[in-house]
Amino acid sequence: MLKTTTFTMMHFTIAFSVTWALTGDWRIGGAVALIEPLVNSVGYFFHEKVWQRLETQNSKPTHKWAHFDRAALVKTGHRHLNA
Repeated sequence: MLKTTTFTMMHFTIAFSVTWALTGDWRIGGAVALIEPLVNSVGYFFHEKVWQRLETQNSKPTHKWAHFDRAALVKTGHRHLNA
């Protein structure tokens, strides 16, 4: 938890400093330092959802023949598997 807290503080400090340096306005720097991590968290949530969907799609075999159940085919009498 300490690592998360220090990383969050570092993130706020960097966001504030960069925005303040670019705009010269500490209020805008403060607003960006508070809003940006919230928006980033929402973006991360949706990024993870898309990534999980892509991983699920990529884990499926691409060939139908990779799915056959040999035992079921033998029971149904397919000649080429009985040998």
